[in-house]
Amino acid sequence: MKLISWNVNGLRACIGKGFLDFFHSVDADIFCLQETKMQPEQLTLELPGYYQYWNSAERKGYSGTAVFTKQEPISVQYGIGKPQHDTEGRVLVLEYRSFILVNVYTPNAQRDLARISYRMEWEDDFRVYVSDLSQRKPVIICGDMNVAHEEIDLKNPKSNRGNAGFSDQERDKMTQLLSSGFTDSFRLLYPDRVAYTWWSYMFHAREKNAGWRIDYFLTSDCLRDSIRDSLIYTDIMGSDHCPVGLEIDLI
Repeated sequence: MKLISWNVNGLRACIGKGFLDFFHSVDADIFCLQETKMQPEQLTLELPGYYQYWNSAERKGYSGTAVFTKQEPISVQYGIGKPQHDTEGRVLVLEYRSFILVNVYTPNAQRDLARISYRMEWEDDFRVYVSDLSQRKPVIICGDMNVAHEEIDLKNPKSNRGNAGFSDQERDKMTQLLSSGFTDSFRLLYPDRVAYTWWSYMFHAREKNAGWRIDYFLTSDCLRDSIRDSLIYTDIMGSDHCPVGLEIDLI
């Protein structure tokens, strides 16, 4: 099974930059989006063979997630069941026969860590939520998690320490999440590989490959032996993020 995740930073804009070419060429079984920045009625998207599920923010033009899947899920949940977290369209949960998929767009801590208190609350509630899910079935979490976990995961760790996405607080929360029974699929297979998934639009960061790895596929630890590959499509443009992928043996 092939899964793809991509923060498109505005789907309507991304479609004008080659989104559909990549979508059709990669032929994923499940394709997850973050930061769609739209309501479903704002775009007619013809994707034959795929079921479409959307979770849009109440605030128009902001945040939002979507999942396009060849196999119809058993159930779909929008959000994690907590009103303080579920107005921004940040989580879509699809249950299948042998696993549960969680597509997430984690809140940014913002400049000067202005939203760090909320981010910490989110992290704790999200960890409890996915840990509870994992008691039922194996879980796959994908999306823009807005944190570079280790120094290898960004180009300039020393100058960025303490900034949003590389604060000690956010990194510690990712450590806690992984320690609660989840595996970073890319680091499992490629412990020493330097690869990024997001580049600032400023200072020609992408040309210089001065990036961050903040987009992930995490799996329940019990799926570690089923992971076949964890991919980063650095050559795919259309957003300030590139797509990431997971190839895994699932029934």
